Amino acid sequence: MNSRMRRIAISLAASALSLPLAACGSESADAGSSGPTKANDITVGLLLPEKENARYEKFDKPIIEKKVESLTEGGGRVVYANAEQDAARQRAQLAEMVEDEVDVVLLDAVDSHDIASGVKAAKAAGVPVVAYDRLAEGPVEAYVSFDNEMVGEVQGRTLVEAMNADSTDKVVMMNGAVTDPNAAQFKKGALAELSGKVNIVKQYDTEEWKPENAEANMREAIAAVGKGDIAGVYSANDGMAGGIVAALKAAGVTDLPPITGQDAELAAVQRILAGEQYMSVYKPYAEEAEAAAEIAVARVRGHGIEFDALTRDKVDSPTKKRIPARLVSVLSLTKDTIKDTVIQDGVYEVSEICTAKYKAACAEAGIE
Repeated sequence: MNSRMRRIAISLAASALSLPLAACGSESADAGSSGPTKANDITVGLLLPEKENARYEKFDKPIIEKKVESLTEGGGRVVYANAEQDAARQRAQLAEMVEDEVDVVLLDAVDSHDIASGVKAAKAAGVPVVAYDRLAEGPVEAYVSFDNEMVGEVQGRTLVEAMNADSTDKVVMMNGAVTDPNAAQFKKGALAELSGKVNIVKQYDTEEWKPENAEANMREAIAAVGKGDIAGVYSANDGMAGGIVAALKAAGVTDLPPITGQDAELAAVQRILAGEQYMSVYKPYAEEAEAAAEIAVARVRGHGIEFDALTRDKVDSPTKKRIPARLVSVLSLTKDTIKDTVIQDGVYEVSEICTAKYKAACAEAGIE
């Protein structure tokens, strides 16, 4: 079964689990629910963490808005706020949504620990919080994300294969921010594939995931290791990969080592075509975002079989065990799979990728 058909099969299986939602005016079957269930007059609060990563505004927000509208026959709405990497601002945004009595909050935390008190306050006020993309601490009702350890495993395995590595090959690891619990999971998955197969000579936890911080870290690594001795670079996401490429080029490296990424950002897809970045991780955002909308609406309408059918996985946070979860699978994106992923799924048009600068690289990859 090819990758496209496999994703369709997963999507159909998820849809089959989505049973008819509770009727208007019925009571929730769960003693911990926020009260009477609702039908279509639903307000979903959406809190996203930052704008550095293009995916949040381009994919997540509009997909969630469209799905909520569809699930509620046009009666529901999404109230949106972006914290722009400011944990204090996000706490205030969550408090404001609770005060405004939204029915449920989808929370993608800037700082998973810092936001725990806000999640607790929301629960006390009868507003359920669903952790989205990043697992927030506190009494969250559910968690929707990608399989983050799998992300790291895919990155690490693909890097080893690209390097044709042995245990003496020197690798720099550029991990994400310590405030993001996903970063620890990416790292864990990557180390499962890299440990013992390569020599990890430098590791960095990159503050706020910022490309400029990754670039500074990479400059330090080049100075310490030597520009000609770095055989591969593990980058936890595409934005940082861009900073890493900039640092290597500034150091005079023309034959770039394999560099990983994540999120299938347009600039990363173009770097992959140009041979500057080896791979990214393609995450089907539509599946994650639509699942989040379904879970949020189901939770408002009643914590019953519909909600349970959508959250059959279980995860643990530092503050809560066996959180109902939905974990979405991911795919490796290399030059050979661009057509079968981001183009085939309509994430990007060929014209967006194959600008004048990349026209020859697109033709060489059979993308026209």
